[in-house]
Amino acid sequence: MVFSLSDNTNNVTIDSRYIIQCDNLVKIYKTKDSEVLALQGLDMTIEPGELMAIVGKSGSGKSTFLNMIGGLDRPSAGRLFVDGKDLFKMTGKSLIEYKKRTVGFVWQNNARNLFPYLNSIQNIQVPMIFTSEKKKRERAQQLLELVGMAHKKYNRLGELSGGEQQRIAIAIALANNPKILLADEPTGSVDKKTADYILDVFRELNNTLKTTIIIVTHDMNLAKKVNRVVSIQDGKISSEMHAKGDYKKRMAELSTFEDIHDEFTILDRAGRLQIPRELLDRMGVHDNKVRLEYVNDTIVIKPARDKEAI
Repeated sequence: MVFSLSDNTNNVTIDSRYIIQCDNLVKIYKTKDSEVLALQGLDMTIEPGELMAIVGKSGSGKSTFLNMIGGLDRPSAGRLFVDGKDLFKMTGKSLIEYKKRTVGFVWQNNARNLFPYLNSIQNIQVPMIFTSEKKKRERAQQLLELVGMAHKKYNRLGELSGGEQQRIAIAIALANNPKILLADEPTGSVDKKTADYILDVFRELNNTLKTTIIIVTHDMNLAKKVNRVVSIQDGKISSEMHAKGDYKKRMAELSTFEDIHDEFTILDRAGRLQIPRELLDRMGVHDNKVRLEYVNDTIVIKPARDKEAI
């Protein structure tokens, strides 16, 4: 279903199939001496209940995108709708309500997630400001059980391992029943075994609660645990990887990323695509010129040799 929101200046069409929809999203950070273009026309749609990862090198724009969905940063241009809400038009009051009810955040730095002087169950109750004490405790207990930490409810930050801290952080992010859970490098400070366990927690939460979960990471091994992986390069989507139809069965059997996902290069709305630098190097492309040919229903990209260059 597609419906429209109108104002006095323009007509904006929102596709209600998506919980997140961004169109030509731009973010510019300005300093006294320069401007940094973090996002350059990003287009993306995310369906309700998706469990997905956003990957990319440092500075690619992935964390900037996550912060904008979380209401922590404002877009410079383009359109961004989350759960039917236009983030460009939100007032300060509505943005506070949005951050309380629509999104939950899990940070890489556990000190940012938990208060060290509170125990686990007290930490989970902190976001539930307007809930009765009885319901707070009941909800916190449910979340502790959901993330497998009921036995650590009276432990404080310093008495928990890194993986245990992250599981408590996930419970805190879920305290107000958000529709979207955002995780920024949630496994960045733990070992592989603990990282695998944390990602299994995300999968279980996604299956049980149907919460939309978006994980930003630089760890490509994460892709074995999610159904869709979006790669951002230079502030735009360069490629997507989608789990194959028999993903759940094959995930338990295979260890190679390529075997369980199909990879697609993404065209933007202007018909442009990003070709990975490593492929261009293998083709011998060392400048900004290539030749395109249409052969047997296939577009062929060839390097423009010096004698052929325009």
